[in-house]
Amino acid sequence: MPITSKYSTKKVEQIIDDVFDVLDKHKTSPELALMVVGDIATNIINANVPVAQRAVLAQKFAKALQASIKKD
Repeated sequence: MPITSKYSTKKVEQIIDDVFDVLDKHKTSPELALMVVGDIATNIINANVPVAQRAVLAQKFAKALQASIKKD
């Protein structure tokens, strides 16, 4: 059963495009881009998630990331 998001695909894709534009503007290497995105994720979790739920959320995020990686 597919997961249904409360956010529209169009909105998500626009934000992703905006982030890619910023990374491209700064000619960011893949390693630096991943470091920046990881720091953003960490900051969002630390600023918006109760302490007791942070580790669980980070683990779920990591699992979702691993599941989305292409295996080919």
